[in-house]
Amino acid sequence: MPNAELSELLRRFGRDECTHEPLYAVLCGMAADDDGALALLAEAPPEQRKVNLLLAALHERVLAGAAPELAAYYRSAGGHREPDSGLVPALAACLAREWPVLVQQLRHGATQTNEIARGAAIWPALGDAAQATGARDLALLDFGCSAGLNLAVDHYALCYRDAQGTRHKRGPAPDGQRAEIESLWLGGAPLPAAGWRIVSRRGLDPAPVELADPARLRWLQACLWPHDGARRERLARAAAQLRSLPLVLTRSGDCIAAIEPWLQGLSAGVQPVLLTSWVLYYLSGAELARLRATVDDLCRRYGLVWICGELPALSRQEGAPPPLPELPPGEVAASATLWTLRRAGAEGMAERVLGWSHPHGRWVAWCGAAGPG
Repeated sequence: MPNAELSELLRRFGRDECTHEPLYAVLCGMAADDDGALALLAEAPPEQRKVNLLLAALHERVLAGAAPELAAYYRSAGGHREPDSGLVPALAACLAREWPVLVQQLRHGATQTNEIARGAAIWPALGDAAQATGARDLALLDFGCSAGLNLAVDHYALCYRDAQGTRHKRGPAPDGQRAEIESLWLGGAPLPAAGWRIVSRRGLDPAPVELADPARLRWLQACLWPHDGARRERLARAAAQLRSLPLVLTRSGDCIAAIEPWLQGLSAGVQPVLLTSWVLYYLSGAELARLRATVDDLCRRYGLVWICGELPALSRQEGAPPPLPELPPGEVAASATLWTLRRAGAEGMAERVLGWSHPHGRWVAWCGAAGPG
């Protein structure tokens, strides 16, 4: 990809995706004019050439204590300096000194945000899957699971606030230890009740994150926005909770091929549910086509249900997505996540829109299992 295209990629990301992270908005603009930063981004394979991978790599160096010049600007590292002209030489110093490590991260790394607050949408989606199939016991497979934190969604304390300010709680009560998720419920379908339970939890990933490894946990932290202390706290609590849960994270060089063996090993009477959330974005066109064809086949043969939360062009396979709801002030529509439910029906494959959410769960607008087809 020519430098002009990479520059535009950085500028567009900073403009459209970083409205809540001023440091990254400025840093993207500076990187767009920096030959070193452009060369570093070009080191990533085409399917992983994402601005957030570059930002995560720089953030990881800051959290590792290897980029003191940049650390002054990162709240996650205790810095409070606002972006200024000193950010340019700070970036240059980090690139020069940490170049070998950064190149390895861009060539072989992948952003693994595993944003726990997406549970604000996953929770009602699981309820809709149970309602649509008449099942109570769910077997959940998180495809592209990273550390598998989404697999514990039923162990997090969720609180939804509606337009009238009323708070609706789901899951276990807060206790000061478990991860807490707060989200705006923007209307649409009523918030589903808890008529389901997860009886089996499995994650699939080419490189699952071992939370006991400090370097791997630091990479997860680096994939978060630096200013967002609430997300860091949620991640720390969720990581602690996950260590006590009975779940399996499977490393696979071909995660698509690994879905069917998982289905074959399930106990009778459980409803298999495949979850993908912000992972299709990283697949090539050929991989995406293969995944869709494979899942449709498995839905027909095993009764699999697919919950998908992605950009609308990826999550919606049939027809145009429904209009977005009116968003809260300051929210950007460009990265809104569309949630769909796909399963085999009497007349072939059936897909329904479940709702929209913020990519990090700050708001949810739900249609539910009875939403538009």
